[in-house]
Amino acid sequence: MPFVNIKITPDGATPEKKAELIAGVTNLLRDTLGKNPATTVVIIEEVATDNWGIGGETVTARRAKPAQ
Repeated sequence: MPFVNIKITPDGATPEKKAELIAGVTNLLRDTLGKNPATTVVIIEEVATDNWGIGGETVTARRAKPAQ
């Protein structure tokens, strides 16, 4: 029973897009590894950008900086 946990920021994550992710990951596991879609579990966790850090700073702070 595959278990996939996807962590994303909520930006643009509509219910339709999340359903597409779930279907796509399920199909990828079926097609690539022969896993049974009926027993594949996919969880999407939305993480606020204030709670996600990269390189010692939050994603919120990184996005606030001017593009380089």
